[in-house]
This record gives sequence, structure tokens and C-alpha cells, in this order.
Amino acid sequence: MTRWMWSLPAAALASLIGCGGSQHSVDEKYYLVSALTKLEYWQEAASGVAQASKQLGVVAEAVGPDTYDPKGEHEQFRALLSKKPTGIAVSAGDPASLKDDIDAAIAQGIPVITMDSDVPASKRLFFIGTDNYKAGLMGGRLVANRLDGKGNVVIFTFPEQPNLKERLQGYRDVFADHPGIHVTEIVDAKGDPGVVFDRTMQIVDKKESVDAFVCLVSIAAPEVADVLTRKSVTGKLVMGMDSDQRTIEGIQNGMITATLGQKPFTMGYLAIKMLDDLHHHAPASLLDDFSRDAFSPLPTFVDTGVTLIDKNNVAAFVQTQKAAQSK
Repeated sequence: MTRWMWSLPAAALASLIGCGGSQHSVDEKYYLVSALTKLEYWQEAASGVAQASKQLGVVAEAVGPDTYDPKGEHEQFRALLSKKPTGIAVSAGDPASLKDDIDAAIAQGIPVITMDSDVPASKRLFFIGTDNYKAGLMGGRLVANRLDGKGNVVIFTFPEQPNLKERLQGYRDVFADHPGIHVTEIVDAKGDPGVVFDRTMQIVDKKESVDAFVCLVSIAAPEVADVLTRKSVTGKLVMGMDSDQRTIEGIQNGMITATLGQKPFTMGYLAIKMLDDLHHHAPASLLDDFSRDAFSPLPTFVDTGVTLIDKNNVAAFVQTQKAAQSK
């Protein structure tokens, strides 16, 4: 599928859609559906949803299971359809379990967009989030450079999520140019920080030859850093994902090498704004193939960006984050 990206900054894009005011009805209600809703990452996304809701004067809610539970997410989505929501944004824990749900919503005239983790085989209207392949390339280049082109790497991920598959492919493509780098294990974290902690502890206790830990999910890097700190292990490269507090603290204290910070607040904010615009300026049919329409009013992919954070810029990142949170 060809990706058509909007190159406008997120703030400018938001200004072009849903402006609030009297056009809105008390009956309008929008939802963001995801798993692991208690994670800091998804709390930030929920804050974006709340901000858009306030600006537009509509009801919007972030829902889903607290744990990595694709079945629970599927059941939550199906339950929402009975409420006839105005629009749904969804991040797929397992795209296979949500494809038919999304298609059913579209068939009922309910706009659905994917966010953070896509379901490209579905009839979803478009995707908002990180270009995960490029993020993987960015992380892979840093790891390859810091390892000087050689070393053993363990990767923590959720194997079935499409966004993480794209990230992994980015790393693999970089490592392919460095035959001295070997991925010795890919660990299914199963949405459980304890799995990451326990496996890292085993690696350290058994003195397995691992030079770098690559974490494709936000829950992993802080657990790796915790084990290395407890065991007084130094000299290991730890590549994180996202900018939750524990990961940032790990960079500040030198136990995490770097992380790739996504923009979940922006994703949630834009998702509600764009769903609202779809409701008030609906295309003739939600079933049209907008990706093939040169005059489509909709994008295929809205890239919200990613930031590499390491010891060189972590102080500036924290300062900017605090300033934004104080507004």
C-alpha cells in the first residue's frame, strides 16, 4: 500500500480540523480503544483525548483492558458498537482479532481510524502514529554505532503487534549491514514487566554473552536497567522505547543508553480532532478506497514523529516536557 503522508506539523494539522463551537451535539461520543491502558504511554494518549474533547466540547473517552489482552480489547470494541459511537480510534494489540470488528463498524457508518498500531488489512480510514520502520532504523543505527559493529543482542517485543514488527524490521535491516552483530534471542514480553525482569536476571546470573538489550516496548528498558543496577553490571547497551519517567531516569543515571520517544499525546489529540471532522464533513461513503484517490480528503498515514533521547539531550527534553505539562 502506498503511504501518502501529510507533511504539516501536528499543530498546523490540528488547526485545519474540528474547531469546536455550536456544530457539536450532546449526542456525539468518541472513543480511543487500546490495551495496557494503565501504562504511562496510554495515560498520555488519554490526556490528548481529553484535551481535544475539551476544545471541541464533545464527549471522548479512552477505554480498554489494563493488561496486554487482545481478546479483551476485541470484546471492548464489540461492546462499543452497540452504543453507536460517533467515531472510534483503535490501537491493535492483535490486528487479526480486530479486523472484522473494524470492518463491521465501517459497514454501520461509524468512522474508525487506527492509532499507534495499525490494522492495514481492515477498512479503517487511515493511520495516525509513528513511522515504526524508520524508528527501528534510527535505533538500529545507534546500537550498531555504539557496539562498533559487533556484539550479541537480545530484543524484547510483543511479536504479534504490527508496529513492533515494523520496528524490528528496521533494526534487522541495519544489523544486516554489520555481520558482527548477532540477534541471539527475541523475547516475547507478553505485556508483563516481570517477564523482562526475570529473563534479564537469568541472562546476568548465567553470564550469557549479551552486549546489548534492545527494547521495542516501553515496559522493557526500565526492567533491564533495574536488573543491571541490582547486579552492579556495567558496560551493557540498553536501547529503550518511549519516554516514560522510569526510562528517562534510566538515561539520567546512565543505566539506559538511549530511547526513542513517541508522541502518544499528539496521537490521541489528533485522533479525536480528525474523527470529529469526519463526522461533520463525512465523505460520500466510508467504503471508498481513499488510498487510491488522488483527490482524497483523507491521508493514508499521519506521522506524528519520534525523538532520539540520550544523555546529550535528556535535560532539554525534561525541561520541555515540564513546561508543556504546566500549561
